Amino acid sequence: MRVWAVANQKGGVGKTTTSIALAGLLAEAGKRVVVVDLDPHGSMTSYFGQDPDTLEHSSFDLFLNKGVVPDGLPGQLLLPTSDKRISLLPSSTALATLERQSPGQSGLGLVIARSLAQLWQDFDYAIIDSPPLLGVLMVNALAASQQLAIPVQTEFLAVKGLERMVNTLAMINRSRKVPLPYTIVPTLFDRRTQASMSTLKLLRDSYPEHVWNAFIPVDTRLRDASRAGLTPSQFDHKSRGVLAYRALLKHLLTEQLVGQVA
Repeated sequence: MRVWAVANQKGGVGKTTTSIALAGLLAEAGKRVVVVDLDPHGSMTSYFGQDPDTLEHSSFDLFLNKGVVPDGLPGQLLLPTSDKRISLLPSSTALATLERQSPGQSGLGLVIARSLAQLWQDFDYAIIDSPPLLGVLMVNALAASQQLAIPVQTEFLAVKGLERMVNTLAMINRSRKVPLPYTIVPTLFDRRTQASMSTLKLLRDSYPEHVWNAFIPVDTRLRDASRAGLTPSQFDHKSRGVLAYRALLKHLLTEQLVGQVA
């Protein structure tokens, strides 16, 4: 199984859409995918028709045993989605309480890595949707992953959030045996606006080795897909947004191969 995280320390940049779009395209290619919602807001969980406020069991259950993950628990928590090849490890609002509980508890940073280890033979890919703040949940996402996508909305404030994310990644990499490779994904791009054009240029000038050479455009079909509870490629496989995500997936798979050779 390959594990990808989608993260940024700023909200509203397209993390959940990116996670689900990539999962849908991998499933379309015949891959078995588990999507992991680690955001207490539960956007991914809501996307697939589940209510993070009322779910009796969720990814929160994985953190209740002082860093130990009981055998079989991750599999028991999985829920079906609109695509038979995609399973959801849902979020709940209870995840927001973890930061208060975590001080003094060792081992909580590796809970998701240990959980995915139990699902290793059942899936080809895991995609983790991370919360937009640095804490035990983001640390879990980054610690479990082999590759990171950082969606960045093409507007100035989002670039400031990216600076924080890159600094966080540098801190996390100091405790990893192998640095986590990352790709910056410009999102919500609108070539009609000066803000989008100038921000895209700034990203490419500031992070030339890490910025994907294309972008995800503004596309109302992506919003329509979320309203329908379908992956973007299920909803409209020829939309501008889906075509862009296909190109992104191809790039990430190429980066994955390069990383494996290295």
